Amino acid sequence: MSKIVINDAVMDNVEILAKLSLSNEERVRAMEKMQEILDYMEKLNELDTENVEPLVNLYERGNVFREDQVQDNDIKEMIVEGAPRKKDGQYMVPKTI
Repeated sequence: MSKIVINDAVMDNVEILAKLSLSNEERVRAMEKMQEILDYMEKLNELDTENVEPLVNLYERGNVFREDQVQDNDIKEMIVEGAPRKKDGQYMVPKTI
């Protein structure tokens, strides 16, 4: 696989797609950083991963499932209790026109 190089044409495309407007200094720094990232990815591609199983989860216990339990979460009364004015279990607010 040939080495990918971040040049002005690629950077123009990145700026358009990302809707960026970079100054010359920012553009040079961005090109350098992007090239560093691609170089590192190339280095990672050199690793032999032939007999390595894919990592699905960092924790060996896997997913922990529990049964759904229906709970009565009717907290309307508790919420209305804190209202400065209430009527028939509802907040009373000033009339707006």
